[in-house]
Formats: sequence, C-alpha cells, structure tokens
Amino acid sequence: MLTESASGCTRRNFLRDAGGGFGALACSALLATEGFRPADLQAADGRAVAGSPLMARPSRFAPRARSVIYLFMHGGPSHVDLFDPKPDLLRYAGQPLPESFGSVMTRRKVAENPLLAPVKPFRPRGESGISISDFLPHMAECADELCVIRSCHGDSVNHPQSVYQMNTGSILMGKPSLGAWVSYGLGTENQNLPAFVVMPDPKGGLKGGPPAWGSGFLPATFQGTTFRPGPNPVLHLQRHENMTAARQERLLDFVRRQNEAHLVARDFDTQLAARIESYELAFRMQATAPELVDLSGETPSTLDLYGIGRKETNEFGTRCLLARRMVERGVRFVQLYSGDTNGWDAHQDVLKNHSEYCGATDLPIAGLLRDLRMCGLLDETLVIWGGEFGRMPMSEQGTGRDHNPWGYTVCLAGGGVKGGMTYGATDAVGLRAEEHPVHIHDLHATILHLLGFDHERLTYFHNGRDERLTDVAGTVVTDILS
Repeated sequence: MLTESASGCTRRNFLRDAGGGFGALACSALLATEGFRPADLQAADGRAVAGSPLMARPSRFAPRARSVIYLFMHGGPSHVDLFDPKPDLLRYAGQPLPESFGSVMTRRKVAENPLLAPVKPFRPRGESGISISDFLPHMAECADELCVIRSCHGDSVNHPQSVYQMNTGSILMGKPSLGAWVSYGLGTENQNLPAFVVMPDPKGGLKGGPPAWGSGFLPATFQGTTFRPGPNPVLHLQRHENMTAARQERLLDFVRRQNEAHLVARDFDTQLAARIESYELAFRMQATAPELVDLSGETPSTLDLYGIGRKETNEFGTRCLLARRMVERGVRFVQLYSGDTNGWDAHQDVLKNHSEYCGATDLPIAGLLRDLRMCGLLDETLVIWGGEFGRMPMSEQGTGRDHNPWGYTVCLAGGGVKGGMTYGATDAVGLRAEEHPVHIHDLHATILHLLGFDHERLTYFHNGRDERLTDVAGTVVTDILS
C-alpha cells in the first residue's frame, strides 16, 4: 500500500527521486579525483554558485597573477617602429622586398611599395639593453620590467576579425572574450564591483564593437561591464532623487524574491540570471563606483606620474589610474582601449599617427607600471600591451604601413613573467614571425597559466562540445615565466 504525504508525494516517488542523488554523489567523487571541484560543476551549467556567479573562486594551481590589466592599442601599432628594430629594414629602405620574403601576391604589391625605414631611431634601454624606439621614451625607462614578445602572429589581415581573435581566440564574432573566461574561472574578489571592466576610448569606434568583450556562449553575467569617463561611469546607476535608500532596498528585496521564483520556474535561464545579478550588482555599486572614480584622494605626485592634468595624457592617464584602483579593490580583469575607429591604423603617415598615440599613452603606461611597483601590486598584476596586429615593413602611400598579422609584438609586465627580456623574433625585415613563433592561442594559454589555469581544462560545455578559449591549440610559453 502506498502512503501519501500532505504535499502529494508518495513514499515510492520520494525514494525514486532521492535515490538519484547517490549517482550524483558518485559522479562528484569520480570527477574530484580528476581535479574537478564542486564549483566547476555548478558553474559549468551556468547557474549561480553559492549565491553569486561572480564569487571569488580558487584557480586550479597556485597563480602567478591575481588580476590583469590589458592595454589594447586599437588599430595595429607598428612593431618595426616601436619594439622590433630591423637593421636590414634601415639598410634596404627604398628598395623592393627581396624575393626570399613573402608570397607572389606580396611581391607584386611591394613593387609599388618599397621597404620603409623605421621612422624613429631605436636605442638600448635599461640594464637589460632592450632596444626600444624614441617614440616611447617613458616606457623605455621601464625596459627592465618588460617582457617583449617579438614573434606573435594571428590569422586575419582585417581589423574586426583580428580584434575578435586577440580578444576571444577566434576570428568569428560571438565567442567568449578572454576577460569573460577569467571572470568565469575566478569570479571577483569584490562583490561590489564587476569581475571584468572595460574602458573604451571615449572617442568610440572600436572595429568589431562590444562583442570583443562579450561573454559569447558563457552565461551573460561574465561579459565586460563598460565604464565611461566622468563621475558617472555606469549609466543609470544613481538612485532617483525621490527614492530613499531604505525604500529602494525594500523594493529590490521584493523584486529579487519574485525574480528568483521566476528563475526557478524557467530552469535557471542564464540570460535571466544575469539580469537579476546585474540588478543586485547595480545596487551594491551605487556606493562603490562613485568612490572608485573619485581621484581627489590621490596625491599630486601620483596624478603627475600618470600625466593627469596634461592635455595630451590626461584622458588615458585617468583611465590607467582607475585601472590600478580597480585591481587594488579586487577587480580581476580590466581592459583599456586606446584608439577610435582608426586609432593606430597608420596607413598614410606613421610619424604623425604614432606621435599622437604614443604621446597620449606612453607616459601613463610607464606611470601605471611604476605605480603598481610602488604599491606592491605589479608582481600579482599582469599588464599586457598590444594591438590586433602589427604593420608591414613596406611603405603604403609613401609614409604609411599596411596591416601585418604574420609577425608583431606584444609586451607583458609583472604577474609572473620575466622582466628585461625579449622572446622570439621576426625575419630580417619584420614581416613574419620566424624564431619561437607565438600564436594568439599560445599567448592566451600563457595568460591563463599565469592566472593558475590549465587552458585545456578551463572549459564550458556548449552545443555538445567542451569549448575553451584556445580551441584545440595553444602551448604555454614557459621560457618567459619567472
């Protein structure tokens, strides 16, 4: 005879439903022996982890870096004019590209576009003697902090696809960004701030747009939160003048209870979960964000270090200082963009273009490195400098350079990498990565490794496949690790 409780659940149904839990326990134990943690299992289906999908979570092994500041030079800075000196490029300037370089198509093109010498001279810098261009006198003073990777390469010659690949590992739009993967893996150490913050160039116009910092198929909670310049970095964050804090808290508590019931009824839909979390985060940020962007407590010497108050460097310097304040407060991943629609895209005049953008960013970046060092944060903060590709050694329109995804430079500092070193090399004129080539997948694998992750095991099940940032490739560049 079956007995039935007041709730309508029979003893047989209860035993059937509860019995399924033993299989889950066994599965959890087996996965634990392979290095999986319960937090991984909870996060893998996109549901909230212990009350918040952005709670701080440990990495798989001891990390070298706790956070990342990614300085993205949008448009493609010229490696052969900034970090990759080529004596042969100077020697053979004005001559066609030798037949030993490039494809037939490339050789046809350079018949009208001869080699262009570096626009400014290079000099050995610091105790390490790294050659850096006169375009970057302030970063040059930090040469002993830099790991200059001169052999990076990607798969597309076009801006949007290359922006996507540098950010997401794929030339296709819609994949999760590096910052989203880091947020997914580590969460944030400050529940009153996002895990992943993006500060676009205020002039706007990124080629590729916001999908460059999107969450793709990861839960929407992990996408980048855009901070704008000024005292109101997040739109519509301020409380209405007629709304008291107590009344707002009661209202949000009621909305939260209704939303949670709605969420359960819809099998924890990730878009809905992200929206609920965004309401909660916005409420917490009402007090935190204004304090974060208020620089009045910084000393005059700190402001001067970043070039704040100077016409050329004030804007980018302010964002660099905000980046330091964010990682200081537990934000995992901060990304700054330099360059509007065209940015560093020096097709017509490298000297004019790079003088403008180096003038705006060189001092603030050097100030950021020095400030992080003085604050004791550089060893645990990975700073990345680079664009979506480099520039050709040949001229374009006389004094410009075209896109070059086959060989270019990315600089790293702090966060577990060796300072005062170069790694890899392009060929004699800077056209292609030749010695120790580092594909974008390798760069991403190395960044995840520094944060304490095996890039092959930081995965998310999507459309019947365990997806990852590095797809089916990627090798950690161990030679640059400290």
